[in-house]
Amino acid sequence: MSAEFDAVILDIDGTIWNTTGIVAVAWNKAVEKTGYGVRKVNAQILQKEFGKTMDVIAADLWPELEKEKRDILLAECCTEEQIAIRNNDVDITYPGVVDTIIELSSQENFYIVSNCQNGYIELMLEKTGLAPYIKDFECFGRTGKGKAENLIILKDRNQLSFPLYVGDTQGDCNECIKAGISFAWASYGFGTASSYYKEIKKFSDLKNIL
Repeated sequence: MSAEFDAVILDIDGTIWNTTGIVAVAWNKAVEKTGYGVRKVNAQILQKEFGKTMDVIAADLWPELEKEKRDILLAECCTEEQIAIRNNDVDITYPGVVDTIIELSSQENFYIVSNCQNGYIELMLEKTGLAPYIKDFECFGRTGKGKAENLIILKDRNQLSFPLYVGDTQGDCNECIKAGISFAWASYGFGTASSYYKEIKKFSDLKNIL
């Protein structure tokens, strides 16, 4: 166990793996199926959106749709996304993520908090083989709450005192500040961050922090 931290809480997109190419294809399929005539997306667009809650992403991408239609489209996107990720056989994890978590898991407790939909974390754990090494997780899709609130929920539920959160965006940084949790910036991911405890240029750098 780290002398400074009693747990590591991980973000998913832009930290553990990069699904944006796969998800873009899936979401565009959903756009075609619904027939709403809204714009399609690509990986670059999604990289700017991932990290936000799902309802905010939908509002950003398709502001012209009334909420009811946005919700229908988003549900279809999530369905197509799950199918596409489940069928994917290409390794989309960032280098060293799986090996580092497995190596450190004998000394460190790992958790996940994400703004993703319900079922996404379970699918990631299944695809990466990381399920045995993650003690607990929480997400927007399950609670309807933002990342700061979910961080506090998970922290309290597991009686954590000084967890370290690893994420890749300014949004992650802001939510950690709200939750009173230390933030390590995965600079190899999707975004930037103005303040952080440590920068992680590659995931294995986590070993040097802990």
